[in-house]
Amino acid sequence: MNYLIKAPENLCEDICLPASKSISNRVLILNSLCRHPKKINNISVCDDTGAMIKALHGGDPVIDVGAAGTAMRFLTALLSVKSGTRTITGTERMKNRPVKLLVDALRSLGAGIEYAGKDGFPPLQIEGRTLPGGTVSLDGGVSSQYISALLMIAPLMAGGMRLHLTGNIISRPYINLTIQLMRQFGVSVSGEGQTFAVPPGQYSAPENFTVEQDWSAASYWYATIALCKSGDARISLPGLLPGSLQGDASIAALFDRLGVQTAFTSSGVTLVKKEMAANSAPLTFDFVSMPDMAQTAAVTCTMLGIPFRFNGLQSLRIKETDRLEALRTELGKFGYPVAIHGGDTLEWNGEKGEPVQSPVVATYEDHRMAMAFAPVAMCRPEGIRISNPEVVSKSYPRYWDDLVKAGFSITI
Repeated sequence: MNYLIKAPENLCEDICLPASKSISNRVLILNSLCRHPKKINNISVCDDTGAMIKALHGGDPVIDVGAAGTAMRFLTALLSVKSGTRTITGTERMKNRPVKLLVDALRSLGAGIEYAGKDGFPPLQIEGRTLPGGTVSLDGGVSSQYISALLMIAPLMAGGMRLHLTGNIISRPYINLTIQLMRQFGVSVSGEGQTFAVPPGQYSAPENFTVEQDWSAASYWYATIALCKSGDARISLPGLLPGSLQGDASIAALFDRLGVQTAFTSSGVTLVKKEMAANSAPLTFDFVSMPDMAQTAAVTCTMLGIPFRFNGLQSLRIKETDRLEALRTELGKFGYPVAIHGGDTLEWNGEKGEPVQSPVVATYEDHRMAMAFAPVAMCRPEGIRISNPEVVSKSYPRYWDDLVKAGFSITI
């Protein structure tokens, strides 16, 4: 199925974003490790969080997380310290997403994990037990979800855990988010440089914990404002907080350079169009702390005619798809020849090629591909066609409904 999306001439709407998926998935794990779990308010309603909830509340010996990479990584660690033997699996793409570094780290801490398919990849058979714990080293350049998964189960280890990260650390804000949430759930975490120590302890659920709204989802509205032709464009997003623990909140500073002003209000933020400063130099940005925002930024820059060089993107190779290759292919359909350098850098030098006629954006079972390209409708009177639009259910199920609310038309 394809959607044809056409944009309104102007934007003026209040949009209720989904709750943060990153926070929801972490607090669900932490709450499950408490002796007396408590209700968590405003949990995200999306496929990824749904997979987590089903796994935590189900008693099946086989857990299928579908395409939920966060659930796969967090639950691999969690099941290692929960009594019982279970198999965790997922989609065909999930069975080709590497998990060896996490498994090796857990095994070194005493976990009983075997590969139920090909070595290094799900499915996994996990025999839960009390882990002795100890010291483990992990490459800081891998997915931060591996690091968060280890940190969250560390208090359940008999000797606690000392985690040393080697090399350059990517997505550090997500690690900081995990640590801050662990502290809110009553566990001590100390860190110096690239080493973190978690002593044995017991989690205690806070009263009335409420998940804030999702800054990642906000990024698509930033792009929509940036690409809107009207100077009066405005979108209000209630529930976004200043000083948020979410690393993707940094999208506000990036889009300030792309013509979007962020105004914090008593209820959230309001995005308004503003004049961009004249600058002939390419936009450079290191996405090592928020790699999930790179697709939105790359699409927005090409449509605005702003050359760019984005680095810190190595983790995009092992997401729902190879996002670097996906961006190169799909932007090429619109006549933008972007280049990949060294597996971690994406560049567009401003050159324009010949677009294909009536392009259809492929989404590669990746929610962020669909949502990063949808705002392109603002630049194209004929609209934009996006295939398999249902993929947005992974993180933002109401996305298409919210576009319609904002004045877009969507036809099949």
